[in-house]
Amino acid sequence: MNKLGANSLTYLLVVLIVALSVLGVPLTSVGKRTFDEPIVDSNMTEQEAFDGLDPNCPQNIRTKQKVIVVKYYSFDMKVHQGQLVLDEDLESDVRSVFDLAFQERFPIQSVIPISHLRFRKDGKWDDNASMDANNTSAFNYRFKTGSTTSLSNHAFGRSIDINPFQNPYIKGRTVLPRGAKYDQRMPGTLTSRHPVVRRFISLGWTWGGNWSSLKDYQHFEKP
Repeated sequence: MNKLGANSLTYLLVVLIVALSVLGVPLTSVGKRTFDEPIVDSNMTEQEAFDGLDPNCPQNIRTKQKVIVVKYYSFDMKVHQGQLVLDEDLESDVRSVFDLAFQERFPIQSVIPISHLRFRKDGKWDDNASMDANNTSAFNYRFKTGSTTSLSNHAFGRSIDINPFQNPYIKGRTVLPRGAKYDQRMPGTLTSRHPVVRRFISLGWTWGGNWSSLKDYQHFEKP
């Protein structure tokens, strides 16, 4: 590069630095992803979040559901952003739990409303598909596992399932999701002493890991 070209390049660099300084942009952030900028796992509109909802869902239940944005560390130990659909009365509780999980860097695979196309079977919201993806979710107008008559608390947006693969549903020989194993040593696993479990319980929630007839380690509910 000749002298004239080098001088021109230097001049342009100086102009760029001055411009960034005036705009208040730290030079260390140029060309870099900021630490707090999350990886977006879910950014649905409200219409998308309720698309495909079972038409049998009563309107008084539907209108109580709210889409909230949450941040969490995933298993890549990076900050992610997802969404939960739940009863609006429980927003404060769930934000408290997710704030604690974030502080603890408790890994959560993903938090995506179950209305997402990847969690559908024959056009309907499918809990098994969400569990197989190790996805954390809340509202889903459906019956309890194994029942065809009794509604789950998920149907009211008053339950949340966290990391189903690390925290499976176990009843006799039935384990959901398939292939899952409960191992308290594994990251993302919930135990009776875990801060997330304790926070839920302190807020009046029930944990499926404390049930006697079956174990549903992923499941929290507030009737």
